[in-house]
Amino acid sequence: MTERLEAWFAARGWRAFDFQREVRDAYLAGESGLIHSATGTGKTLAAFLGPLAEAIAEGAQASPALRVLWITPMRALAGDTVASLANALEGAGLSWSLGARTGDTTAAERAKQARKLPTALVTTPESLSLLLSQAEARERLATLRAVIVDEWHELLGNKRGVQVELALARLRRWNPEIRTWGLSATLGNLDEALERLLAGAPGRVVRGVSDKQVVIDTLMPDAVDRIPWAGHLGLAMLPEVVAALEASRSTLVFTNTRSQAETWYQAILEAKPEWAGLVALHHGSLDAEVRRWVEAGLKEGRLKAVVATSSLDLGVDFSPVERVLQIGSPKGVARLLQRAGRSGHAPGQVSRASCVPTHALEFVEAAAVRRAADARRIESRCPVVKPLDVLAQHLVTIAAGEGFVEEDLLAEVRSTRAFRDLADDEWRWAMDFVTRGGDSLKAYAEYRKVEEVDGWHVVRDAAIAKRHRMSVGTIVSDAAMDVRYLNGRRLGHVEESFVAWLSPGDAFVFGGHALELIRVEGMTALVRPAKPGAATVPRWQGGAARSRARCRRACVSCSRSTSRAGRRSRRFARLRGSSRCSNAGRASRDATNSSRSSARRARGTTSSSIPSRGDTCTWGSPRSSRGGSRARARRRSRSPSTIAASSCFRANASSCCRS
Repeated sequence: MTERLEAWFAARGWRAFDFQREVRDAYLAGESGLIHSATGTGKTLAAFLGPLAEAIAEGAQASPALRVLWITPMRALAGDTVASLANALEGAGLSWSLGARTGDTTAAERAKQARKLPTALVTTPESLSLLLSQAEARERLATLRAVIVDEWHELLGNKRGVQVELALARLRRWNPEIRTWGLSATLGNLDEALERLLAGAPGRVVRGVSDKQVVIDTLMPDAVDRIPWAGHLGLAMLPEVVAALEASRSTLVFTNTRSQAETWYQAILEAKPEWAGLVALHHGSLDAEVRRWVEAGLKEGRLKAVVATSSLDLGVDFSPVERVLQIGSPKGVARLLQRAGRSGHAPGQVSRASCVPTHALEFVEAAAVRRAADARRIESRCPVVKPLDVLAQHLVTIAAGEGFVEEDLLAEVRSTRAFRDLADDEWRWAMDFVTRGGDSLKAYAEYRKVEEVDGWHVVRDAAIAKRHRMSVGTIVSDAAMDVRYLNGRRLGHVEESFVAWLSPGDAFVFGGHALELIRVEGMTALVRPAKPGAATVPRWQGGAARSRARCRRACVSCSRSTSRAGRRSRRFARLRGSSRCSNAGRASRDATNSSRSSARRARGTTSSSIPSRGDTCTWGSPRSSRGGSRARARRRSRSPSTIAASSCFRANASSCCRS
């Protein structure tokens, strides 16, 4: 290590690990690889030491062009990474410019980056694809020397990892000398992960600190008989959770869904009202300013507890956190170890995680995951192979940028491990889909996105390119609506399908606040603080099963939709009383279908019949007719967002509709 970096380490009382020196030397020798080390042991610094040492050896230069591209899977992790890299640059005495480009980046910062990219840029896979979709992408990325993929284990097992592979293939084609390093803390198949990252090129796996102490236990109730046999909220364990929070200075409470996080945040504050201001909520739908405030509060030790989703379970350094609580199933050994690493996030400190089962069978799962973690039996992440939807999106991305020659791009795509076995007919299908709309959409001109001009495939329609850039990525979600107070203050966003079944005056919980819907203007839901009373919790696409309260509300909504239908209403009430929304058999479906037309005439709407197995429950339709005209009810019931608002499958509801 150079003398300047050695002096910086000594000034802070640090001593470099052997694996950090190994990564630095390998980088300076032109090698690429994968760093695998426990959470909180200095992987970020290890990956950055090489570019720092290289810059020091070349001589100080004021804010050179882009050199390091840092890819991270999370916006919260991007901000934390920028802070860590800034400290390293200060210690090395380099005047590099440093920036982040994520969904939280302001318009002013984006405009500044459009003129000149910083020397080190922290970005996400989606934002990197947006960079590649710009016509001047090759020139702006020409000076790139290193690409560092943080939390590679998190990307490896999903389509976002394939998106990164395709982007790396393009960067390597522009500059074959680029060095690529991946960072991982919890991964079983290291060799496969390295092969995916480097597309089969030679590289090394650097193993760092693996003996970090992690303590995993399970919160046990006083009386086992009060724990249900089914469910996913786990509020029966609230007394034990509150006691655990009282015993720690700062705690992270992880849930598996945003709806569950909202519910637990409210439950903790109801149990301990004096903790108002000391307990916070964090998930990806909250406004960026709110999330930054929560992250700063954790780092500074001002918050006693934060209820969060996966928005905080990767890489972020929250040193004051003493303990992690996992509500419900951790969904794997790797994820539990990753979340446990948010506590004791420093070399030599002990990480502690406590499982909080939501039902009786999860006590068995908690015991199994604890034994597997103790034995370091971490599951492998299975990479995705040949996702043609990602390929089609990548074709449009490159065509919207500088364009491509078909033969050249095919060779580039096949250089990745995800598409090395791509067949000719599969490639032709993808090309046909983006140029002609395929067999299904060929009649619509807007699906003929890519055109061939003088042998180059490009996107010539600016509107098509703009729409594509607005939808880049592989994360599936419904259309989002902003949630704002009347004074304009933004709270975050919820999905349009949730707002569709609300009526003005309905109350819901979001961002830890009880809100009353006033009206919807465009894609904005205007709200005000709600009066005390019942309020529902939003649900997001991809979340776990509904809470019992929401499913009961769905049943009530279904009941209202049939209140004027005479025989149909009595039939539905009898079904609810006997089977609680479970599959009532073929007879109930026949009775439902026979009364559909009479029910529609009675309500004056076009909402669907009583939900039987496989049918959907149009929650927005019956509620929209309450206190409104029949014309308004018909308009809302015909709305696609209303029809697709939510599903109330009888087979699934049988376990969560119990009172």
